[in-house]
Amino acid sequence: MRISTAQSKAASLIEALPWLTRFHGATVVIKYGGNAMTEEALKEGFAEDVVFLRHAGLRPVVVHGGGPQISSALDKLGIESTFTAGLRVTTPEAMQVVRMVLTGQVNRDIVGLVNRHGPFAVGMSGEDAHLFTAVRKHAVVDGEPVDIGQVGEIIKVQPGAVRALIDDGRIPVVSSVARGDDGEIYNVNADTAAAALAVELQAHKLIVLTDVEGLYANWPDDTDVIDKLNADELEAMMPTLSSGMVPKMEACLTAVQGGVPQAHVLDGRVPHSLLLELFTNEGIGTMVMP
Repeated sequence: MRISTAQSKAASLIEALPWLTRFHGATVVIKYGGNAMTEEALKEGFAEDVVFLRHAGLRPVVVHGGGPQISSALDKLGIESTFTAGLRVTTPEAMQVVRMVLTGQVNRDIVGLVNRHGPFAVGMSGEDAHLFTAVRKHAVVDGEPVDIGQVGEIIKVQPGAVRALIDDGRIPVVSSVARGDDGEIYNVNADTAAAALAVELQAHKLIVLTDVEGLYANWPDDTDVIDKLNADELEAMMPTLSSGMVPKMEACLTAVQGGVPQAHVLDGRVPHSLLLELFTNEGIGTMVMP
């Protein structure tokens, strides 16, 4: 019995070999969010996966948001928080909380979990070294632009600090807060931020962790996950997608149209989904190709 268990482990390791060879030295940008970010066991598993990637010779970069954590902090402080067209209306008062939660709490938690395994993670905000520069983004309601406060759209990425950390063997962990040339700070969508950074770093992959198995062929009628599609096919599907999937699939589209060879949407509720996607022949989730 013991030998057959051992042999199946050996088979898994050997199956990983061609992928290890292919991805050695590859930069991979991972958007981290959803359940994988709120459940203890999944949080620890994510940290292990990222360190595994680093030891396997890849160059992981983590970009995160923190919607649930922001909502609970705003509730505790009695600050009302509303959504317009799927975007959080962000008053200056709410923005201070967003910045504090993302950069001071969520970012620290991720860095702490990764660094149980060694001196790898370095936390930063999109404000650091002008990593993300944004302008105010308006929501569109019935065709009309609506001001929703300090919500930003990234117009420029300066990835020098991230590159320096990667070259030093570190794992950058980036919170999705951006600066404005006007001195404002902006809350930016973490999916979008991850895609913009992946393009600018000329990453080999963008991986978006989410709370669904992947992109469904025709939701909600059935739950067949599309395992692979190209940019044109995805673009044609965009109008039919559920609001929660839109920013994630848009991020994948932006990435592959910007020169990233592959973008993936993965179910972060599956333990070690990152490793399953990267190092097994089947993979899981949905892959978008140019």
